[in-house]
Amino acid sequence: MTQHLTDLAQGQHYPAGALYIVATPIGNVADITLRALHVLGLVDRVAAEDTRNTAQLLSRYGISKPSISVHEHNERSAAERVIEHLRNGERIACVSDAGTPGISDPGAKLVDAVREAGFPVIPLPGASALTTALSAAGAWVQTFTFVGFLASKPKQRATQLQSFAKEAGALVFYEAPHRIVETVQALADALGSERQLLIARELTKLHESLHRCTLAEGPTWLAGDPNRQRGEFVLVVEGAPHQDAAEDAHDALLSTLLEELSVSSAARLAATLTGAPRNALYARALHLAKSEEE
Repeated sequence: MTQHLTDLAQGQHYPAGALYIVATPIGNVADITLRALHVLGLVDRVAAEDTRNTAQLLSRYGISKPSISVHEHNERSAAERVIEHLRNGERIACVSDAGTPGISDPGAKLVDAVREAGFPVIPLPGASALTTALSAAGAWVQTFTFVGFLASKPKQRATQLQSFAKEAGALVFYEAPHRIVETVQALADALGSERQLLIARELTKLHESLHRCTLAEGPTWLAGDPNRQRGEFVLVVEGAPHQDAAEDAHDALLSTLLEELSVSSAARLAATLTGAPRNALYARALHLAKSEEE
């Protein structure tokens, strides 16, 4: 069967003078595709985010290729070198350190430059932390907006999150370990603590974990064990609750409850009494509470 699949990969037409976008594993090296291995063995050289990391990956499969360093700080200038090789009829593979190039990784600017120079860009599907996390999220994610990494400065991050606050689809973020608790807290503050959150950590790796909770519960869960704050993260956050006239009809009840209860408790009790979605009632209660403060 393996030989049959290899034959299928080799049966594809791979023209010279083309840039091949090749996804590489995000953790488990066995996730590389047969087609990716075939193309990496076929191309004349590899444009890599980190040439040393890529050399190690290729060596596991008995492949050795000349490389061009293409990272976030030199992508535009490196594109000129890639295009020169394409003019000479070479096939070039573009890879990042992990996952699919151009998705919160170098590659997008290179693609633009190569296409503008008149050369074909051929994508190969494969590993991506984005789609891996979404596949395990569940039915509450129907549509989504991919944000990637948020700004590191609190004020800029708050501005970013404010612009996404009313998005109906789920929001997907990448985050590094040293900022994960701070980021989840910022998400809860900006988007409302009742939204669902999937914390996907170290996907496809030895210590992979997926935890679903509310944004309010996220920081506490992360703080419960230092190991939960290690590794690379994908965060999937539930979209903004839908509001309509029927939901506004609960304003009187919510206003009464808010005189004695917190926003979260008022929304929870109102949901019990009316059967309306708690997330929608929470968003409405939060709006009413803020209006009272003003």
